[in-house]
Amino acid sequence: RAHISGNCLAKTVILKSETDQFLMAVLPANYQVDLDGISKIHGDTLVLATEMEFRNLFPGCETGAMPPFGNLFDLPVYVSESLSCRDEIAFNAGNHKELLQLGFEDFKRLVKPTIASFSKKKNW
Repeated sequence: RAHISGNCLAKTVILKSETDQFLMAVLPANYQVDLDGISKIHGDTLVLATEMEFRNLFPGCETGAMPPFGNLFDLPVYVSESLSCRDEIAFNAGNHKELLQLGFEDFKRLVKPTIASFSKKKNW
């Protein structure tokens, strides 16, 4: 509906470690998280967190529409290398109706994420 390429639309995925630490993975909307890959990077086995597990971590945000600013919520942020080559990214603004668009370099400066290769394009 937003007429933005899935390569430029960033989605936020919440992961949980074996020690119940949550972290944020940010990747293109048309990609999926490689759990083995990001687990190796993080140094702990990670699984997808359920909405019930993470929804209280993001006050003021609709469940599933949290912006990729994990630093505001005391969460480590991992960004897919495939987003880092984009001039701009767009993402949910805390709800399912509004998007924000931001230069990737500005996002990187504000969030200070770990940029790594942990996503793969979905095979539709």
